[in-house]
Amino acid sequence: MSGPTRILLVDDHAIVREGYRRLLGEDANIQVVGEASDASQACQSARTLNPDLVVMDIALPGTSGIEATRRMLKDQPQLRILMFSMFDDAIYASRALEAGALGYISKASAPEVLVQAIHAVCRGESYVSPDVAANMARSGAQPGKSELDALSPREFEVLRLLAQGETVRSIGEKLGLSEKTIANHQSAIREKLGARNSAQLARFAAQIGLTR
Repeated sequence: MSGPTRILLVDDHAIVREGYRRLLGEDANIQVVGEASDASQACQSARTLNPDLVVMDIALPGTSGIEATRRMLKDQPQLRILMFSMFDDAIYASRALEAGALGYISKASAPEVLVQAIHAVCRGESYVSPDVAANMARSGAQPGKSELDALSPREFEVLRLLAQGETVRSIGEKLGLSEKTIANHQSAIREKLGARNSAQLARFAAQIGLTR
């Protein structure tokens, strides 16, 4: 790849994006070409700007960075995506990598780790920060992992939004699906996770780190 790596920053906090921009601006081999604050804006900016790499947060308003990653790569399979999130839980990292992200680092990482991760992902290499890698290594013994593996990407996204307190209607609006479709996903999630009601589903979500 000739010239600096062209980066699109995706985070819903302007002050955080400004911090990233200043940090990355110190590296002559990195150029921030755009910013986005939510999934819809991110997908549009990726199509318009055609960056080499997207630094993506997970906790975006409405649709998550994981779902945005899936949508971006369906539209632009050549994109390379690095997840940079406050979540260091194995489940988020696993789902992000399954969605097609090449790297995943937590926001607890040192600044130089972000730069290292960008260069690694730009080369087509996978990169997971040490704290996240350690949690992924331990995750095999955690309760609920096998049940979660049974969820489809769409079901996981619905579960994540339910865990955040979203209603069936609001989830449908965010994902562009009917209330009936979301209700069907909710029923399938309960069946796969063995939850008889919403309270049990909420407890399961809290147990595996989907709620904060």
